[in-house]
Amino acid sequence: MIPQLRSFLAVLEEGSLHRAADRLNISQSALSRQMQALEHEVGGALLNRSSTGVQATPGGR
Repeated sequence: MIPQLRSFLAVLEEGSLHRAADRLNISQSALSRQMQALEHEVGGALLNRSSTGVQATPGGR
């Protein structure tokens, strides 16, 4: 789970899955799958996704 947490932090810092994927040198779809797996593991949504970016949900904070 540690790589997923690092990716989650990068997403929050960048405010964008696309920018975080570029920063982590992985595809956006791979990063999205990591975030979905992390959300599944913790049992709830961690990110609010929109066309303007992403933000942490209360559970993600």
